Parts: sequence; structure tokens; C-alpha cells
Amino acid sequence: MRRAHLPIVVVGGGVAGLATALAAAPAPVRLLCRARDGCGSATALAQGGIAAALDPHDSVAAHAADTLVAGAQHNEAAMVAWLTAAAPAAIDWLQAHGVAFDRAADGALQLGREGGHATARIVHAGGDATGAAVFCALREQAQAASHVQWRGGVDVDGLLWRGGRVVGVRTRDERGRHEQVEAAAVVLATGGIGALYARTSNPPGADGAGLALGLAAGAAARDLEFVQFHPTALDVPGHCLPLLTEALRGAGARLHDDAGNALMAGVHPLGDLAPRDVVSRRVAAVQAAGGRAWLDATAVQGDWEQRFPTVLAACLAHGFDPRRQALPVTPAAHFHMGGLATDADGRTSVPGLYAVGEVACNGVHGANRLASNSLLEGVLCGQRLGHGLRTAVAADVGVGPLRVIERGASLPLAELAGLRALLWHAAGPRREAGALRDAWRVCAARADSGWQARLAKALLRAMRLRRRSLGAHWREDRGCPS
Repeated sequence: MRRAHLPIVVVGGGVAGLATALAAAPAPVRLLCRARDGCGSATALAQGGIAAALDPHDSVAAHAADTLVAGAQHNEAAMVAWLTAAAPAAIDWLQAHGVAFDRAADGALQLGREGGHATARIVHAGGDATGAAVFCALREQAQAASHVQWRGGVDVDGLLWRGGRVVGVRTRDERGRHEQVEAAAVVLATGGIGALYARTSNPPGADGAGLALGLAAGAAARDLEFVQFHPTALDVPGHCLPLLTEALRGAGARLHDDAGNALMAGVHPLGDLAPRDVVSRRVAAVQAAGGRAWLDATAVQGDWEQRFPTVLAACLAHGFDPRRQALPVTPAAHFHMGGLATDADGRTSVPGLYAVGEVACNGVHGANRLASNSLLEGVLCGQRLGHGLRTAVAADVGVGPLRVIERGASLPLAELAGLRALLWHAAGPRREAGALRDAWRVCAARADSGWQARLAKALLRAMRLRRRSLGAHWREDRGCPS
């Protein structure tokens, strides 16, 4: 049986899924999204920009070095070299696809600086609305592309399996109706796991559903213990919290405690612009001692409506004016460095199944992602995967009966809220053996109740196995048995 006329199915409409779909032309692509218009992805919420060595005084080698330092040298060095070398071309590609990056008066691209970067190399669009600009431009391109069939309002809750390989997906629409879609290849581009935590900067849909589906199919995982917490989410009640972009600190904002003492003084040479794991742990330590952390952005110059419109609107909506008062901040689950293990071309260990973006782990981010490398990875790895799939659509789909590998039922809402609180307590910026062990036991006992519990169990297992601190995985009880 041949699959030359079957579509490539891409699950997820964020930057990685969109880049994959566009790059796969002219092969037919069916793009499946939970939201009808594709909104709701972490891409659309991304305030940070895209890192690229564009300044004459910068270099690809320096960008790579910063990426490796942030990743605690746990990165795949070859992937880092490839990503940083290709970054300038990614900016050109995005501009050709309609992304209007912010420019200085002389027409040159504006370059900002964010945590972990030794110099200014971050391009932005719409001030702090880069993700939305990228998403809208690529969505428009995908919806106009003749080779892409867009379908929103569906959840992929199963993978079709035949002859030892994935050959399609099962979808479920808003009315609960199922449909089976056979495919030349299945690409998971479903994002991260932040919404499994009680406090996150991610949208509700970033719940690890794609990761859980790949694990159910037997795909190998990698680095599941490495969860990045952004240090400056607005500390207000709620689950999905407004993010206060790192670019604020690059523009002069400073962190302090209740007494006005500089929070990062003497903690790291880069101070307020230290890597995110360092700053998050410091903020968490202040909170654990009963205090609060504050971000004072009153010294930030310029027109906030142009430079930081997203932050300004979010703060005003919660009764804060960042131009006149310090803002309470908290760490929030932000990015998963781990995921389904893939090679450089997006292949998982399961034939026919690919992964790209945050749901995948090819090692480029190591133990802690460098700021503004995520949209970059989504663009470049999506392009690379899409190009590769153009020539892979005639492979055999296997023989034998067709069956469905299901993700399984979801936890009841009350139990899901409890799971989020459990992960926040045990698997947050600071971890300890006893809490990890107890949380794992709870998830093991609930494993039959919903797929989120099974996924959390896998995450906690990886955290327990890595007994020493590395990057974003910080053990308070370093070296102790768990």
C-alpha cells in the first residue's frame, strides 16, 4: 500500500506547526487545531522576540555560547551550532512571509537584550507582541496556501496504527464525533505542558496532550525533568497569569524585595538579566521566606503603548500601572525543554510519527532554554521537517489491521486542579526528594483516572531519577536518594 496521495497531518497551529505546513509545499497538508481560528497557542502569547546575531559586533559563535551556558552545557552542540547559524535567515524568511519587525529611525532592525544574552540580539514586532505578529502572518499564509487544508475545532485524541507504524490520527470535534484521518506522516506540534501547573504563563491548551499521545504510542522521551519557570509573571490570582516580558529588565526594570533591596545583587554576574532558572529560584526563595518579589519598571523609557503594549494592557486590567508603581511578580511554568525525543529532522522513535516545537526534544535547549530561542526553534525546525517530509510521502504505510492508540480520558476538573497544585508544590523551581516521591505516588495511584496523571507520573519519575541539580532542575537535597 502506498501513501502518495495521503496528506501530511500536522497537529497544532503554533509557529512550529505553521512553519512545517508551509515548508512542506507542494505536498498536501491537513492542519488540525483545537481552536477554530488557531488562536490559543503559546506562540500567539509570546512577548519575547527572536534571537539572531545581526549586529556587526555580535556573532553566531557568541549566540551559540550564550545558548550553551543557559542550557548548562546539556545541549546538543551540533544542534546549537545549526540553530544559531541559521537564525539570520529565519528573520529574513519571516519578513518575506509578512512579519513586520520593529525598526529604528534609520530603518535598521531594533535589537533588544534579554536574560542570558551577553549583548542585544533580540528582534521584536509590535513591541512585546512578537508572537502574535508571527502567528498572524504565518496563519494568513497557511490559510491562503493551496496545499494546506485547515481544520479547527478538533482535538486529536488517538493515533492510527498499522503494521508497526503510525498511519494517521483520530479526531474528536466539539460535538464529540470521531473521525479517522489516514496520513502520509503525522506531525505533533502541540506545544508544552505549562497548563499542568497551578501557575503558568501558558494558555490552557498547553496541557501536554500531544506529549501524552506520543508516549501512549511508545515514543521515547527525553529530558522530561527540565521545566523552565519564567521569573516575572504578574502575581495575581488565577491559573494562566499575565507575563511581564524579560525585555522590561533589558530596558531598565529591576527586581527588589519588600524592603526595596535589589533581589539579584550578588547572586549572578548578569544580575537582573541572569538566566531564567537563576532568577526564578531567587524569586521562589523570597516567597518561601514569606515575602514578595517586585519588578520596578518605572525607569523604563519611551512610549509604553509602542514598546510594551501587551504588558501595559495586562497590568492595567489588574489594577496596576507599570509606569508608576512596582509590580508583584511570581515564577510561572513557562517552557518545557524536554519532550518526545527526536533527531535533527523531527523523527521520533516510532515510524510515521514526527514531533516539532515544544512537544519535541532534539537537545538544542539543554537544561534551560535561552530567552527568545523558542520561536526561532519553531521556525527553523518546522522548516527543516516540512522540507524533509516533501520527499517522504511515498513510503509504505505497512500492512495489517488498523487500530487506534488512544490518549485516554481526561481527569475530572476537580482532580485536575489538585494535580496542578501538586506539581506546583513538588515539581516547581525548587525540588526535594520527599515531595517528589510523594507526588509520584499520588499520580501512580490516579494513573487510571486520566491521562494527565499518567503524564505527571512520567515527569516526576524523570525528576526523581536526576538526583543532582542541572539547569532548570534544581534539587534542594542535591545528591540525596529519592
